[in-house]
Amino acid sequence: MMTMNGLKDIKNDIQNIAEAMLSVLNIDVTIVDENLVRIAGTGTYLNKIGETVKGYSAFKKCLEEQVLIYIDDSEQNEICKECTNNGNCKEYAEVCCPITLDGYSYGVVGLIAFNEEQSSIITDNAKDLTNFLGRMADLISNKLKAQNKTEELELEKKKLEILLNSMNKAVVSTDILGNIDKYNSKFKEIFNMDDNKLNKANIFEILDFIKTPSKMDFEKYKTGIFYYKKEGRNLKGIYNISKISVKNKLKGYVIDFIENKEAIKNYNKINKDYKITLDNIIGNSEIMEHTKQKALIAAKSNSTVLINGESGTGKELFARAIHNHSERTDYPFVAVNCAAIPDNLLESELFGYEEGAFTGAKKGGKLGKFELAHNGSIFLDEIGDMSLHLQAKLLRVLQERELDKIGGKSNVSVDVRVIAATNKDLEEMVQKGTFREDLYYRLKVIPITLPSLRQRKDDISLLMDYMIKEYAHKLNKDVIGMEQSVRHTLINYKWPGNVRELQNVIEYSINMSTSALLTLDIIPDNVKNKTPNIKNDNEDEIKTLEELEKNEIIKAINKFKNYKKDKELVAKALGISRATLYRKLERYDLISK
Repeated sequence: MMTMNGLKDIKNDIQNIAEAMLSVLNIDVTIVDENLVRIAGTGTYLNKIGETVKGYSAFKKCLEEQVLIYIDDSEQNEICKECTNNGNCKEYAEVCCPITLDGYSYGVVGLIAFNEEQSSIITDNAKDLTNFLGRMADLISNKLKAQNKTEELELEKKKLEILLNSMNKAVVSTDILGNIDKYNSKFKEIFNMDDNKLNKANIFEILDFIKTPSKMDFEKYKTGIFYYKKEGRNLKGIYNISKISVKNKLKGYVIDFIENKEAIKNYNKINKDYKITLDNIIGNSEIMEHTKQKALIAAKSNSTVLINGESGTGKELFARAIHNHSERTDYPFVAVNCAAIPDNLLESELFGYEEGAFTGAKKGGKLGKFELAHNGSIFLDEIGDMSLHLQAKLLRVLQERELDKIGGKSNVSVDVRVIAATNKDLEEMVQKGTFREDLYYRLKVIPITLPSLRQRKDDISLLMDYMIKEYAHKLNKDVIGMEQSVRHTLINYKWPGNVRELQNVIEYSINMSTSALLTLDIIPDNVKNKTPNIKNDNEDEIKTLEELEKNEIIKAINKFKNYKKDKELVAKALGISRATLYRKLERYDLISK
């Protein structure tokens, strides 16, 4: 809440009023504030400005009780008898009136007679003087009110300026002809203009992509996409025009601008993972080196990439690395998890929408992820969870390089490299009719299959050593390694959750550790219990690969036989697709199991 001013804040105005009253009435005037400090005066009181009226007095009673006081006989008046200055008073007569505003006393204005002539003026014109004094008190309170109002307006103006300059959106206001009157710092920044350039400038001249409102269908064109290649800038974004109307009369416009670059920042977090390269992906096993080499070759192309791999194998890391090794590295990388967004929202997320496209649509519409990724790459994770309707729209983007915004009246051209990923068997989904065959082949131009952690056991020790160092630093723990029994246990675990599960196990173990080395007792039980026995009574017995495979399948079937989705769980545990599982069940005559 704003602190109200006092009479001292308008003391120059009050002194002028006091002197004007003296010239009209020929009676000395004095005015005190709420603390009974004289802030204005004439004649005898001119030299007493700044002094405080102490003790009990007519002024104090007038201030506290908010009553007009008239004294024409100081010897008989009851107030004078109680006055602190009684016996030394040189006043012949006095009239004082409280200065009030909104029920609060801000001071007192008084007329004081110091001789018979002045006393006669007061006593002979008592009624008129009291009315006049009341009007003067009102004049002073109105001056105070105006001062408060002026400061309130200045404060609101300052607040609005700070608010506008704090906005992460460029804003400008104009009159009805487009002449600029206000703008924020963001506006100057994104269009690279200074105050000299904008002073008395016309928005429709300096930004000619905006149509003059008087010459257009306002409702149709009040929102638009803009391209700006001037003043050393190369921008793309959305602008919105809003009318300023007072009492139904158009007074001007407010235009705001959403720059594409600013919207991209919402999706591209600036962190160490964002500039990940293939060299940063840990693993030097033969299968991993082969996968990295294939990814590097894919990075040099603009063709669509389909990354297949189990959950936790690092599909997004590879997608980011492919983008960062490509010619698009200086442009956005936008990641979308198709399984994490409800289907009815995924369409607007991917393709955007125009203002008014549906109830609840944002003013100015919304840029879709494909528009945000223009000239860059879009990573569509869990592509197998996308509905057939959206698959058709995605296919159009891949084929025509343009997209249909929801509620849009025309198509938007985009240049985006698509990197898709899935842990599902898309070929099997195509056979079942749950994934479009034409889209499947459009995506699978460059297929890359990421190996599971079980297939790259040579990398597990390397990964563990790196993770221990990272999490020990992150958690501020003095862990430097692990006992050999722990290393053997973790290497021989099957890691159904792959690298992500390994990360969780290492982070958990470091949290639980009380020594410099991780010990077997703090390793999660589910990891220890699923590790093969180190010793084997039949170490010299060699089994065929088919026999080993059949036994593992039977083991998985027995484990999940009481589950509703038993075959799906079996396939996942074995690291194969359901279609592959059924072929093997038939091969090993295990259909009835």
